[in-house]
Order: sequence, then C-alpha cells, then structure tokens
Amino acid sequence: MALGKRLKESRVNKGFSQGDVAEYLQISRQSISKWETGNGYPDLDNLVKLSVYYEVSIDDLLKENQKLKNKIHENEIKIEENHQKLDFIRGFVEKDEGLLLLTIAFIGCLIPPLGFLVAPVMIKRNKKTNTLYKFVYFACACCLLINLFAVYSIAGDYLGWGTTTVEYLVE
Repeated sequence: MALGKRLKESRVNKGFSQGDVAEYLQISRQSISKWETGNGYPDLDNLVKLSVYYEVSIDDLLKENQKLKNKIHENEIKIEENHQKLDFIRGFVEKDEGLLLLTIAFIGCLIPPLGFLVAPVMIKRNKKTNTLYKFVYFACACCLLINLFAVYSIAGDYLGWGTTTVEYLVE
C-alpha cells in the first residue's frame, strides 16, 4: 500500500477530516489531499506530527504492513496445500471401477452360491462416479435372480421337488 493510502486510512480510522488534519499541522487542506492521492509527500517534520496525531508509528506509515504480507503469504501456502489435497482426492475419485464391478457381477452369475455374496458387495461398492453404475446395479440384480433360480433348481433336484410319477393301470 502506498504512503498516501496509509495516510488516508490512518486519518479515517481516527475519524478526522482533511480539514482537521490541516488545521493541526497548520497547512492547507489541499496539501493533505495531495499527500493522500500520492501527488505529493509530507516533509519529515509533518510526517512526525502526523504519526503523533494519528497515534501511529512513523514506521507503520512508511513501510508496508509486514504482518499483512506474512498473513497473505501464509494464506497462499494454505491455498496451495489445499489444492494439492484436492488434486490427490480427485485422483482417487476419478478411478473408475465400473468395468471391474461389472466383471465380478458376471462371475457371480456363473458360480451360483457365490453370487449371493458378491452381488450385495458390488451394489455397496458401486458409486455414481463410475461410468457404468446403472448397468452394475442391473447386472447385480440379474446375478441375484440367476443365483436364486440356480439354487432353487439344484435344491429342487436334490429334494425331489417337481418330480411327477405316472402310474399305469394294468387291467
């Protein structure tokens, strides 16, 4: 921040008008205006009087605010760290598991009892960020139905469900 801006900020913070300051320094109001717009600079005596009147050190008037610079630098470092974290997170999110989940659901269809275990895990693992996420849900539902039919068929054969016998009457 330039000297003029710091002078104006100090004056405004104290609630003084340019006329008040000019009266205190026994100079014209236009001189104060020139200093604050950067068109002129106060001499050393007036600068000392301004620092006393504004209750601000000469150092604060002349130098950039180092605390502000340090805070800006710290914030820039934090922003950069957050950008790196965000890029790292995006790297994990962008990994598409859709094809892998679809393949595992298909394998679950081929091995009947395994499908009952695989399908719910695939449904839980599936996310909207996967390109084939709707198709994975459909494949898992089909896997469950195929496994249900296969297990029913195997159990029916083993337990003799659905077998019919025909008896012939011999006369």
